Amino acid sequence: MDFKPFVAASKKIPELTLGPVLIGAILGIVFGASSLYLALKVGMTVSASIPVAVLSITVFRALSKVFRTRPATILENNMTQTTGSAGESIAFGIAVTMPALLILGHEMELTRVMVVAVLGAVLGVLLMIPLRKALVVAGHGRLPFPEGTACAKVLIAGEEGGTSAATVFGGFFLGLAYKFLNLGLRLWHDVPYKAFTWFKGAFLAIEVSPELLGVGYIIGPRIAAITVAGGLVSSWVLTPMIKLFGDGLTSPLFPAVKLISEMSSGEIWKNYVLYIGAGAVAAGGIISLFQSLPTIIHGAKEGMKGFQAAKKGKSTIERTDRDLPLPFVLAGIVALVFAIWLTPSLHMNIVGAVLIVVFGFLFVTVSARLVGEIGSSSNPISGMTVATLLLTSLIFLLLGWTDTFDRIAALSVAGIVCVAASNGGNTSQDLKAGHLVGATPSFQQIGILIGALTSASVIGYTLVLLNDASTIYSNKNLPAVTVPNVASLTEMESVRDSAHADDKASYHVLRVGEVQTSGPLAGLVSGKYLVDDAGVIKYLVDPGINGVLKNRDNGTQVQKYDAPKARLMSLIIDGILAQKLPWGLVLLGVSLAIVAELCGVPSLPFAVGVYLPLSTSAPIFVGGCVRWLVQRRSRRKAKAGAEAVDETESGPGILYSSGLIAGGAIAGIGIAMLSLREDWAAALAIGTNWPALEHSTALPLVVFAIMAFILYRVAMRKG
Repeated sequence: MDFKPFVAASKKIPELTLGPVLIGAILGIVFGASSLYLALKVGMTVSASIPVAVLSITVFRALSKVFRTRPATILENNMTQTTGSAGESIAFGIAVTMPALLILGHEMELTRVMVVAVLGAVLGVLLMIPLRKALVVAGHGRLPFPEGTACAKVLIAGEEGGTSAATVFGGFFLGLAYKFLNLGLRLWHDVPYKAFTWFKGAFLAIEVSPELLGVGYIIGPRIAAITVAGGLVSSWVLTPMIKLFGDGLTSPLFPAVKLISEMSSGEIWKNYVLYIGAGAVAAGGIISLFQSLPTIIHGAKEGMKGFQAAKKGKSTIERTDRDLPLPFVLAGIVALVFAIWLTPSLHMNIVGAVLIVVFGFLFVTVSARLVGEIGSSSNPISGMTVATLLLTSLIFLLLGWTDTFDRIAALSVAGIVCVAASNGGNTSQDLKAGHLVGATPSFQQIGILIGALTSASVIGYTLVLLNDASTIYSNKNLPAVTVPNVASLTEMESVRDSAHADDKASYHVLRVGEVQTSGPLAGLVSGKYLVDDAGVIKYLVDPGINGVLKNRDNGTQVQKYDAPKARLMSLIIDGILAQKLPWGLVLLGVSLAIVAELCGVPSLPFAVGVYLPLSTSAPIFVGGCVRWLVQRRSRRKAKAGAEAVDETESGPGILYSSGLIAGGAIAGIGIAMLSLREDWAAALAIGTNWPALEHSTALPLVVFAIMAFILYRVAMRKG
């Protein structure tokens, strides 16, 4: 097939220059932070390439007018989106894996998070370089690469004067303002909740969040409806059923340590439905992998061809066919193996380092192939991560590696592979956009590496900040357990929570990796505890990503993050290496996923709905409904002969939703920073002076409906 890029291969125009790389790195950090926030809330992200491309065009156009300089070329704008898109993919990989350390009772050290982010990001780019010719060039016409193709269209339209970032900025500032008024000033409740007294255990709840509304619009009505269906199964079927049959029990039912009759709906979800949802998500991820098995096999073959073709080292004078040299790629991979093995914070052995490269090559190839066929949004990265963690944990179990450091090593393997697969898929989309506009692949690959390194270095700080701002030291309703051999607990820690600022004592740190059902620690759930010299537990350290408690002991509210995929990773590690897991509940979830597939329903989004609280999937469903209304209206216009609404990946509704996500997430991060100082947060929360306003159920629904209507009106604009 004859193909002519927008910029001819023989034409040389500015491309890899300082300004685009710098702006791209800054935008990558912003969108990486917002994607991390979103992934902690709902376990998913959305592609940042198109919003970054739109912003790049407008920023450089404005700068050229102000400083009377030449406007940025299309290849410079492409370099900005290439550099800036790396943050989103890295954020997803980190949010899916690293918070599991806290759930397992370990520390989420900043250096470990940053090392996993950097090594995974670089590995993903390096492994994708030899695959470019096989997938992007030879696959042209067969693999559509939807986000990459849409991004190229945006860049070409911008070059011709047809693109504006007003839509993205509009969504960004609305999301920012809404979130600030909601969570900063607390002018209305963020999660309206209604329990059914006539249907014990069932409830309705919705988180009135701009970023979740935007996610629902982007993923569309079908997936949004399937996700909320899973949430309804969780809150209207499973929870009431457990309440109905468990109310008469006179002893706690494993894995809980409390009577079901004394539990709230939230406690039932945490102790039982959570495991059912985890089983469903794991099964859904594995099913999606099996469904992609032909692609996996074909992609592996194409990957080997790509390496062989690159190894031949065919020289070409055309800049549009110039990759970074294969010796550089191979040397980089070897250096990464030694870096993974020798980095102290990873606690990695040589077997784990080799597994990372093997799994990384397999899943980067699969990820790049899948995003070429179905796009980034449908890429089952979490399923690949589950498969990696399952296989790694089984290998470690067979070798007898089951101690604390081995669990950290197993999770690090999964974390690096997840980041690599996610960034590899993102890189393939960027290279496709570059292929269409006529970019130089080697320059793009350098830009991606720069964007990956800058974003990875900041994402660790963002994750730690979000967690620390919402971590609670609770001394209420602690188990009556006396810890033996306190002297053996040499690690000491003081209370870092302003709710207990008067407690200046230093306590022993007890880390519990799994639920204790027997022995002197029976009744303790996994996590970190502070113990005094007498062996009495004084505090439960509940991390911000644990999504359980919402109030400090002094009554002030904090925003918690459910981190659904990270919780799943912790359950897999516990279930295999500790060999302690409520398998009956997990198998119920597996059965739900299988039933969904047999009914023709994609099991993974359904399982994610079961796994997430209904309050999270409900606003996603509202966003999907807005998209459905826009599509319905567009079809009617098309039939009537009028100009149809633009419903492509670069349409106004998609761009506005991307802005909502970024604005809401950035506001959430800013509020988390403020909450590190409770006096600042308290001074800001003026809504607490009017309790009727803050706790109203109707007000947040009205404000959220107005925001949804604005999204509908923007999406219905022509062009």
